[in-house]
Amino acid sequence: MFKWVYQLKLKTMAHQLITRRSLIKSSVLGIAGTSISSLGFGNSVSKGTNDDVELGAKPHYGYPSLLDEEVNDVVGASHANFDRVKELVTKRPELAKASWDWGFGDFESALGAASHTGRRDIAMYLMSNGARANIFTYAMLGAYEAVKGMIEFSPGIQKNLGPHGISLLQHAKTGQRMEDTMSKENIAALKKLISYLESLGNADGEQYEEMADGEKKAYLGDYRYGEGEGEGFTIRLNMRNFISLGRLGAFGGALYKIGENKFFYNGAPSTIVSFQFEKENIKSLTITDPDRVIVARKV
Repeated sequence: MFKWVYQLKLKTMAHQLITRRSLIKSSVLGIAGTSISSLGFGNSVSKGTNDDVELGAKPHYGYPSLLDEEVNDVVGASHANFDRVKELVTKRPELAKASWDWGFGDFESALGAASHTGRRDIAMYLMSNGARANIFTYAMLGAYEAVKGMIEFSPGIQKNLGPHGISLLQHAKTGQRMEDTMSKENIAALKKLISYLESLGNADGEQYEEMADGEKKAYLGDYRYGEGEGEGFTIRLNMRNFISLGRLGAFGGALYKIGENKFFYNGAPSTIVSFQFEKENIKSLTITDPDRVIVARKV
């Protein structure tokens, strides 16, 4: 019995040895085959196989991530330019899901842009191409049952703010912008949703201090923290008549007044912007966030 078991073990070990040798041999041949195929494929690509594609060009910085310019373009266009959105998304459908940081973590997706500007047409197109809707999009579309169900499932969610610090209630009210393209049922559902959100008492975000037009003018202008290109900020009025802070020469996010010459940057609760006066004129602004403090002098 012992002899039979011993012979069986020897046969098994021999079989395993043969199997391992076969595996190694096939792996080596496989690697060689792959290398040869890859070289052949590389040669065919280098010769050029598609006249519409530039072959051999050096990829852009950050590749294979999409170009920042493409992402910024589609998010910006989704606020109002349907034709441009279709042009960009037709070429690269992935852009329907694109998201952009306007500054200090004020993230906005292409769909988020269409949602807070009340562009139902752009929003529906983006969703048909893979954009991911959230409670703000459904609020703009007047999806009463969906929004109510989300709030009941996650009480307090109605207090969250969307892009640029825009509230859930404001998204719903903006949904009335294209009322002439909506059915009677859609209009009725949207109005019902607005009434429901108003009844909650906390779906419109925090209320900040009002600013007179004359007061706003004192803050407008360019501020620099360095001499290099783009090392500074611009304070100007945005389309909602709020003072806003953006990169030098560009529009940016709204500033909400929370104290004497002290502001909250929209969409970024960890960032505070304050202004320093010299006599009656502003001499500088200070940005304070969790990682740094930046002082920029008014030009």
